[in-house]
Amino acid sequence: MKRIAVIAALALAPAVLPARADTPLPPAGLANRALSDPRQEMAAKALMGELRCLVCQGQSIADSDADLAGDMRALVRERIRAGRTPEQVRGWLISRYGDYVSYDPPFDAVTAPLWLAPLLLLGIGVLVARSSFRRRTRG
Repeated sequence: MKRIAVIAALALAPAVLPARADTPLPPAGLANRALSDPRQEMAAKALMGELRCLVCQGQSIADSDADLAGDMRALVRERIRAGRTPEQVRGWLISRYGDYVSYDPPFDAVTAPLWLAPLLLLGIGVLVARSSFRRRTRG
């Protein structure tokens, strides 16, 4: 009976106890503070909306509250403020974190399945539907 209680407690612990993914450190300086130049801030925000949070995975770094997303926002703002173009900053982040950080990965040998799979599945669906319709009209 005690074993069942322990197993139940362990199974329910993740739902009851909050996860400690954040650090006690303060956020990076430019994580939540806009740049003084409105054009630079607009470019930084546009880029932040195109970059994926590596912790949340379903959110951009602009929308995420994760510490890593805050650090990435600060890096984007620092580099834009230093005069880098959004393309240069994106390239630097991709070289640091990989293609996954971008919502628009480049077409290459590694990402080809991401780009081609929807077309392949659509083609298979058309062939299956066509075959199904032919069988219905014959019988």
